Amino acid sequence: MLQRRAAETLQPPGETRGSDDTLMGELSELVHRVVKNSSWWERHGVDDTIIALNFLSLPLGFLLLRSSNPFVFLLGIAILGVAHHTITVKASHLASHNALMESKLWGKLWNIFFIEVCSAFTAERGSYNHVKMHHAYTNVIGLGDSSTWKVPFLNRYVYMFIAPIAVPIITPLVAIGLLTEVELRTAIRTLCCIFIGLYAHYWLLLNVSGFQSTWYALGCMLITRALLAHAYIHVNIFQHIGLPMFSADKKPKRIHMMSCGVLNLPRNPLLDWAFGHSLISCHVEHHLFPTFSDNMCLKIKPVVSQYLKKKNLRYNEDSYWSRLKLFLDRYEELMVHAPPISELVGIQ
Repeated sequence: MLQRRAAETLQPPGETRGSDDTLMGELSELVHRVVKNSSWWERHGVDDTIIALNFLSLPLGFLLLRSSNPFVFLLGIAILGVAHHTITVKASHLASHNALMESKLWGKLWNIFFIEVCSAFTAERGSYNHVKMHHAYTNVIGLGDSSTWKVPFLNRYVYMFIAPIAVPIITPLVAIGLLTEVELRTAIRTLCCIFIGLYAHYWLLLNVSGFQSTWYALGCMLITRALLAHAYIHVNIFQHIGLPMFSADKKPKRIHMMSCGVLNLPRNPLLDWAFGHSLISCHVEHHLFPTFSDNMCLKIKPVVSQYLKKKNLRYNEDSYWSRLKLFLDRYEELMVHAPPISELVGIQ
């Protein structure tokens, strides 16, 4: 499943170099038949409801933190942590692809709300880096190769198990640093949105949860915002790094790039809820059809997997624990040194 797989496993027997567009066209036709026969509830309603339920759970989470019972208090932390990651990962990811609803205007507003107010990042740079770069140049060295998740001066155990705790602190700091790349009015809007989101969280801990200390409130913010940060970092590297990498001038056509450069993890109830199917078990489908909601990615999964396998194209799947072991065993090769470029002869 890793790099340097022979080119013939990527190129269907009997297919010519010019057949890539045909393959993608055939797959798109099959997939859009499924979409056409799907209701609004399947296309958007399921995921919108999941996000709404997480917002509705927030008052309960904040109120549980008032309890002196350790079990009840930890339950409140868990509810707030899961809700935070569902809103900032699942909802922000779908919003960046305008997959929450049909309206582009509302999609843009939700994009700003989920990424800037809830996630404390910049919507413009976040969407550009993810949609325009990572999706357009998946696994292309220096463009969409997930290199933003590499911190080569950290050792494997610090990177995999300790550093993720700092993600809630690093995220707004990185966002502020990126504001020099946007217009002044956009930068002002982003700063205001980030401040509103962070202060609202802090204010609720003081006034609803009853925290008496600023440091207790800030500590609680860090814990809830970092609750699933380890899994978030792991998922981001597991599904691309360690798979074939390409140079910008020798990258394969879209269907080959996505089939060999993207990996699906098994379904997991917690991660499916908090991160969404498109980031867990349907990541291949998401990269092929990025504007689909999580539920639609799950619905088209059988069609995509059967088609790719029928055409002898790669369909990468591996377990979370297998990938974790791989990265711990080969951390220097995969995360410190520049990955080798795969020469996939015959698929350009």
